[in-house]
Amino acid sequence: MVSDLDAPLGRRKRRDVQARQGLRRLPVGRLALVGVAVLIGGVALRVGLVDDPDGGRPVAEVALNTTRTANAVIGENAAVAPAGPITVGPEIPVTSVAGLPASLPAAAAGAAEPEAVAAVPDAWGNLPGLVEETPFGPVPRVSTSGQTPFAAYSRASVTVATAGARPLVAIVVTGLGLNPAGSLEAVDALPEAVTLAFAPYGKGLERSVGAARLDGHEIFLEVPLEPFDYPDNDPGPETLLTGQAPRDNLEKLYKVMSVFGGYAGIVNHMGARFTASGTDFGPMMEELGARGLAYLDDGSSNRSLAPQLAQANRVPFARADMMLDGNPARAPILESLARLEAKARAEGHAIGIATALPVSVQTIAEWARDLEARGILLVPASALMKS
Repeated sequence: MVSDLDAPLGRRKRRDVQARQGLRRLPVGRLALVGVAVLIGGVALRVGLVDDPDGGRPVAEVALNTTRTANAVIGENAAVAPAGPITVGPEIPVTSVAGLPASLPAAAAGAAEPEAVAAVPDAWGNLPGLVEETPFGPVPRVSTSGQTPFAAYSRASVTVATAGARPLVAIVVTGLGLNPAGSLEAVDALPEAVTLAFAPYGKGLERSVGAARLDGHEIFLEVPLEPFDYPDNDPGPETLLTGQAPRDNLEKLYKVMSVFGGYAGIVNHMGARFTASGTDFGPMMEELGARGLAYLDDGSSNRSLAPQLAQANRVPFARADMMLDGNPARAPILESLARLEAKARAEGHAIGIATALPVSVQTIAEWARDLEARGILLVPASALMKS
């Protein structure tokens, strides 16, 4: 027997070549087609002949109608419940959502739709039909019937036209929401006619704003705007800045506007540089006009273009006449309030603005107790706004 080592050179190579040629002669493609056809036929036969709607998946059966229960309370209730069809009783309306009232103070006579005002607010405090969902959250809008958030959320009050000869004074307290406990104390201490402005940064805003609205206060939202010394003096996150694309500033505005709802308008937080730039302030004011919101100027900058832009965009507008607690002490605040009264007597109306410092809140609450006895009416800011 001749081994491969003894065979002449080249003979093994010829055998290998012949073997490979033999494999190539096999009908591999045909064999593959036959296998696929057999597989398809088998599947078709199983589908046609076997009644298995679960397709062979493992199935476990659980007896639902059993006399045993793992919960004793459920067992007791089930034992006394009569057998038969389930019926649903009449729907019971929700009285409040997240501390918000089902019915809110209506706006001036004829300004708000009764059916909308009586509806239940959502978790943000927005009434149905007055909110638009955006990628940044829910923001106010004009309803399909034409009702505006300003009309729906303004506190009902006498106005300059209906007050006769009596002077009117409005007080706006800003900076609420940053201190939840202090905010709730301010809501309880201040008269209902005082307008409250909430910053968009505090924790528990839903509770604080809800408590304020439940107590009858008119609500405004503070929007951070660029001051001249920005960023050394920073109003906070999402500050609207000069020199930015209008789209970027509007996105910031939407983010701030979606933090809570139920406000009649906005008030600037700082913003001397921003409000002096028509190029940057104009698109914001146009947006407020399109969404039916008011704008309250805090009166801190004489260069603000708010009066002109508000008129051009039909935005309800007012400007605060004086800062009441520039010197945050009781005696100076009382002096500022006395000057505010004198201005109201001379001009028929006046608006004062203050921060939510405890001394400011307490002093304003004490001052307001006998204000009407002195011949002056305390009204919300919306009552003194021109639209």
